Amino acid sequence: MSTEITTDRLALRPVAASDAGRITDLVNDPRIYRMVSRISANQTVAQTLAWISSHEAGRVDDTKHPYAIVADGELVGVTSAHRDGTWLPFEIGYWLSPERWGKGLMTEATEALMNWLKQRGERSFISGYLDDNPASGRVLEKLDFMKAGRMNIFCLGRGEMVGHVNMARID
Repeated sequence: MSTEITTDRLALRPVAASDAGRITDLVNDPRIYRMVSRISANQTVAQTLAWISSHEAGRVDDTKHPYAIVADGELVGVTSAHRDGTWLPFEIGYWLSPERWGKGLMTEATEALMNWLKQRGERSFISGYLDDNPASGRVLEKLDFMKAGRMNIFCLGRGEMVGHVNMARID
């Protein structure tokens, strides 16, 4: 069940083991791991491969749909939807190579993923952003998410609790 999704500028495809080196290089940039709660600093290729190895089972049971974002033939980020059970809404997460920031690519990629999920019948989504990452909040606002509360969460990359804005979208 590996679907490819395309937009005007991007190709989204399932993350593959062959992407582990590139992903590891990108997420070890503090501009990424400090802004994503579930990525640790100094992530190893082995840790990236362990994450990738969980994807197939998640696709089969419809709980995990991570996609590599490819622009101009190069992996530039990841957008994903995951949930703990099929009765729950998908949580949307994403990151993008800093060299590609400010061009609307993350909004385009994540909108394409959400449209694919909506075609399959999904109608509600949750997400959020760290307090000091308002650019991520703007992506979610462009995708019609609304603020749904605040909380502190543990950020692996920082090794500490960080303020977080919860957001939700129900179609």
